[in-house]
Amino acid sequence: MTANNGSIGKRTLAALAAASLLVVAAACSGGGSSDASPGAGGGSASSAQPSASSGGSSADAGTVEITVWDQPTPEDPTKSLKEQLFADFDKANPNIKVTHEAMPQGTNDREVFVTAMAGGNGPDAYHAAHFPIIGDWVGQGLALDLTPYWDSYADNAQYIESSMAAGRIDGKVYGVPNDMYVTGLFWNKKLFKDAGLDPNKPPSNWDELVSMGKQLTDPGKKQYGLTLLGMEWADWWFEYYVWQAGGDLTELQPDGTVKLTFTSEPAVTALQFYKDLKWKHKIVQNNVLQSYQDNMNDIYQGRAAMSNGASGGFGDFAANGLDLNDIGFAPYPVGPSGKGPGQIGGAYWILNPKSSKAKQDAAWKYVTYMVSKEAKERMLQFQSDNGIFPNLLSVRKDVDPSKFTQNVPQDLVDGVNRAASDTHLEYYLKERLTPYVVKAVQKALTDQNADPAALLKTAQDAAQKEVVDAYNASVHK
Repeated sequence: MTANNGSIGKRTLAALAAASLLVVAAACSGGGSSDASPGAGGGSASSAQPSASSGGSSADAGTVEITVWDQPTPEDPTKSLKEQLFADFDKANPNIKVTHEAMPQGTNDREVFVTAMAGGNGPDAYHAAHFPIIGDWVGQGLALDLTPYWDSYADNAQYIESSMAAGRIDGKVYGVPNDMYVTGLFWNKKLFKDAGLDPNKPPSNWDELVSMGKQLTDPGKKQYGLTLLGMEWADWWFEYYVWQAGGDLTELQPDGTVKLTFTSEPAVTALQFYKDLKWKHKIVQNNVLQSYQDNMNDIYQGRAAMSNGASGGFGDFAANGLDLNDIGFAPYPVGPSGKGPGQIGGAYWILNPKSSKAKQDAAWKYVTYMVSKEAKERMLQFQSDNGIFPNLLSVRKDVDPSKFTQNVPQDLVDGVNRAASDTHLEYYLKERLTPYVVKAVQKALTDQNADPAALLKTAQDAAQKEVVDAYNASVHK
């Protein structure tokens, strides 16, 4: 599909662009969003109906009432389809009464959920347990062990392996994949061609990233090679470089405690490289602390030639005037480790462990209806009919989003699939440790004389004292 394809409503795409940007950012940084990436959910009312009564144990005889936090917002472009899915489930399951509620207002979705659960006011089912946080919630007793349901679930083999990476803990299943995305390297093929580079050959390693970045940087055109993220989510992108260097920022120990690895060789190597991209190689934006939206604007307006991208973001590119035939997407350039894994994020459906067994049975039936092949394809068809570009990565093996789009370049689909074949979860305890890592990254990007090893040592000492010691002590209570 190209940006001027008549089958895609430009006004709809433009309206979705800001929303889906927030969605991807929220999924990674922990902000509030009902879907972790665009394109998750069900399709057009004229499509085949899902089997609303399939998918696991049935509730006891009589009417069972459950509360689910999945009410669409008034501005949700898929609101009408979701409400039709709700109605279809109700019709097929007269013994289950589902009350759909919007998440209560609060600072962010995770705080609201935890507070509600602690007060005994949590929902029976919740659809936005993000990949980075579900493990923490399991430790807090906020997510039901779904293994007995999962083992008898007819579709349990239909989910791609990476979609279960965060939802399966110690051999038990706690989440049913709702939606997900994978990150990789985006590049502007037109800018590559203009710089004398092969538009179909992205950098494969750090050295090529630098050399190509220099060819793509032209101050006279206000054009630069690569976006960096230095604002308050700086660790979101920085951690990718740590993985490429062969490490991570934390290590989860067998006893459930956490070991900080900020000062490990890979982390120091990654921060030195990150710093060099700014101060030595000079291939990134001048304002390294600019907002995520400003980074995206640089991409849309042809100022940035390469950036981190996500499988759910191509609709944003099209909505902002880019021709999808001019967009490349591939796994990240490898670092010293010889690897360049893509980050996976998204959200799971979880059930309330404090609900009655009858409510849990009913909630399981509802959840497996909402993630069924039929429901997912209904949503994709609805998006196609209404000019909404889908996330090209599906949690289900038997659902192919590219079949519901027109004129999507095959290399984009192939790039997404390649990126999804080697994936990595965000570092453990990220929610609590972000401020410490970000401070070190920002200092390296704004102070040419800063020592990455010293910055990470200071960050680790503070994080150990203020977060990890208490966390590890709570594990052994």
